[in-house]
Amino acid sequence: MATPVIMPRLGQSVEDCILAEWKVAPGAAVEEGAVLAVIETDKASFDLESTATGTVLELFWEEGDDVPVLANVLAVGEEGEDVSDLRPQKETATPAPAPEKSQAPSSDALAPVVPVSASPVGSSEAGVSPRAGKLALRSGIDPESIQGTGPSGRVIERDVEAAAAGRPRLSASAAASARETGLEPPARGKGLAGMALAGDMQQPGAIEGAQVEPVKGIRKLIAERMMESLANTAQFTLNSTFDATAIQTYRKRKREEAGDASGPKITLNDLIAHALILTLKRHPDLNAHFLGDRIARFEEVHLGVAVDTPRGLMVPVLRSVCSKSLEDLSVGIKELVKSCLEGTVLPDQLSGGTFTLTNLGMLGIDHFTPVINPPEAAILGVGGISLRPVPGKDGEVTTAECITLSLTIDHQAVDGAPAARFLKDLVDTLENYPGEDVGQNNGEETT
Repeated sequence: MATPVIMPRLGQSVEDCILAEWKVAPGAAVEEGAVLAVIETDKASFDLESTATGTVLELFWEEGDDVPVLANVLAVGEEGEDVSDLRPQKETATPAPAPEKSQAPSSDALAPVVPVSASPVGSSEAGVSPRAGKLALRSGIDPESIQGTGPSGRVIERDVEAAAAGRPRLSASAAASARETGLEPPARGKGLAGMALAGDMQQPGAIEGAQVEPVKGIRKLIAERMMESLANTAQFTLNSTFDATAIQTYRKRKREEAGDASGPKITLNDLIAHALILTLKRHPDLNAHFLGDRIARFEEVHLGVAVDTPRGLMVPVLRSVCSKSLEDLSVGIKELVKSCLEGTVLPDQLSGGTFTLTNLGMLGIDHFTPVINPPEAAILGVGGISLRPVPGKDGEVTTAECITLSLTIDHQAVDGAPAARFLKDLVDTLENYPGEDVGQNNGEETT
């Protein structure tokens, strides 16, 4: 009996997955546990494994389809078995009504360009002026495919000139290719005076000299979320710089204490993340979600960490970090980064953050404008290390390694002054790390 392989539920918030790539074809023999397809959900990809041994009888979906969880994806069984009862019921879109015959074709519609016959084409009865007909014949354009702007929609000479400027001339073989295969001409062909030849024809949407691919999967999701972020938030960025001497000294000391031990190697990003968490506990306005008519402020920090992966940007979330030690925080961040790079991160690990940390310093970026991850109220960007003059206690100016912090807030949820106090408090915390009494005054100066 044929066995369906279903789309698994990969998290409580996941309702459907994208079928990114098939790894098998109908007729292939598979073992239980064999990889059948690659599926994507949010910003993570997974292998869809077979739950039965046998022959792939039918694939129920195409690459790029959004497949509901628990829906049948394909069927495995013995050759010749009937799988009609296993086919999922897919929603079908209602076809758009056909345009009325009396409607003139849209000038934006891309109609196949065909050569004009040698017989006269210009006549008032045909809706094409004689001058326009002659110009169309010379230009290799079908005047019937042009939207006329003359009296009663008549095609006149300027209409043909405009069409000639916007589309190349086609050879007879290229025009036949357009009609039969739906291929399109490039902006300029290789023939005489730019005429498109049969070999110049290309797939619709192709761009000469470029590899064109559809926006889908993770790239589409990132694009949608970035536009949503900029469209629905009032983003405002503040920049500040801190002297990294204290955290560099502390990091060196921790490494010397660890020696050759196999424990976690503390990084500058770990130290900044730890100081950030300590500061957020004193500034709940920044550890918040803006929900339109409500603002949710959190006592616990759920830290999102931006990760650059081969498949695109991911922001896994390390939950409940307020009570974590520096060592535990370092281990947790490294495990999340590893799971993102390996593609094993779970969908539920990619949501629920209250504040996001993103670091481009290792790429040589001094400062930048990070984009908020809605509905979070803020995000902190970390730049690279640079040598800068720093005033000493005795008035002398010395040089120190400094790091730039870029804080973007949603001005709907947080005003500039509280955000500036938070950033000042964070700078104080970092410059006096790991002092226990740093920043207890919420960023205000002590007397």
